Amino acid sequence: MMNTSLSRRVALGRVLGTCTACLAPAAWGLEATLPYAGSLADELALALRAGSPLVVMVSLEGCAVCKVARTHYLAPLRAEQSLVMVQLDMRSERRVRDFMGAELTHEQLIGRWGVKVAPTVLFFGRGGAEVAERMQGGYNPDYYGAILEDRLRAARVALTTAKDKPG
Repeated sequence: MMNTSLSRRVALGRVLGTCTACLAPAAWGLEATLPYAGSLADELALALRAGSPLVVMVSLEGCAVCKVARTHYLAPLRAEQSLVMVQLDMRSERRVRDFMGAELTHEQLIGRWGVKVAPTVLFFGRGGAEVAERMQGGYNPDYYGAILEDRLRAARVALTTAKDKPG
C-alpha cells in the first residue's frame, strides 16, 4: 500500500504535467530536513514505543540524491506517520551514542555498519538489529516511495514477529 499523500502528489503532478518535486515543500522554499541522531538507544526506544522501527538515513553533505530522498520522501513520511527518523553524515565528526551507549563520530558508526553508499536508509528494531533490507543508493523516483513503504512495512512485521516470539 503506497503512502496516500505521496501517491496523491504523484497523481496530481501527472495531471498537471509537472514533476512531483514541484509539489513538494522544497519547491516552496521550505527545506525538509531530518534531525541528526543524538542517542540511537533513546531514539530506538521512542520508535519502539510507537510500534515502529527506528529509521536512519546515512547521508553525505552535498549529495543531490540524498537531498531528494530526504526532502521528497523521508521527511514527508516522517511527518505523515509520526516516525522516529534521524540522519547521520558519512564524513561528519559530529558525536552520536550508539545502541549500547558508546560515543562515536558519525563517520565511525557508519563505518561499523559497513555503509559505503549515500544515501542508505536503515531500519532498526530491538537491540539495534536491522529488521528490513537496507535501501542503498538512488532508486528510480517512480518507485522510491513504494520501495520505502515496502521496507517500512517489512520492518513493522519483523517487530511484531519478534515481539510474539518467546524469549
